[in-house]
Amino acid sequence: MKKGKRSETSLVKRYIFLCVGLCIMAFGVAFSIEANLGTSPISSLPYVSSLLTPLSVGNTTILMHCVFILIQILILRKKYELIQLVQLPVAFLFGYLTDFAVWALDKVTYHTYWQQWILCIVGILLVAVGVSFEVTANVVTLAGEGVVLAICRVCPVKFGYMKVGFDVTLVVISCILSLVFLGGLHGVREGTIAAAIFVGLIAKEINRPLKKFEEKFLC
Repeated sequence: MKKGKRSETSLVKRYIFLCVGLCIMAFGVAFSIEANLGTSPISSLPYVSSLLTPLSVGNTTILMHCVFILIQILILRKKYELIQLVQLPVAFLFGYLTDFAVWALDKVTYHTYWQQWILCIVGILLVAVGVSFEVTANVVTLAGEGVVLAICRVCPVKFGYMKVGFDVTLVVISCILSLVFLGGLHGVREGTIAAAIFVGLIAKEINRPLKKFEEKFLC
């Protein structure tokens, strides 16, 4: 009985930790948007889509995640685990948090290029921290990672390589939509490249102390 209670308590704490990570990640996305140097690869398509439609970046993020969930179901079919549908409420939460973060940072301004980079760097750091929190929570993957994992289950490709290819695909689609319908590059710039390089590296370093935190407080 006590063991069961401890397990439930651990699960609750992990979901709370995940929500904190999503909030941090949402503010990271918002800082990247405010910097206007390009968002992270996974956020580039929702951002460009928000410029092409009346929808907010949070709403386009939700729609993109819903599409990713559908793709997982189509790829895995009977192998799809219903527990993965938890990605759906997580997607809505992340989308709403992103819109809130964009609203909260709406008054943030810059006057020089180096100030843009400061905002961009803050965004990269926050996204990396948010990703680390998500990994440490270890309860559900975001739909973007979920679809990569689903593809890896049916294709003999390592997750790392598939993730890079997936991110590049999103960026290419964003560039094409932006060039064709907006007449220039929006949401994809030098900051996108920096995010692609450094988010994973920073998250990897943050995961180490968080692993000890997990063992002490989340188990």
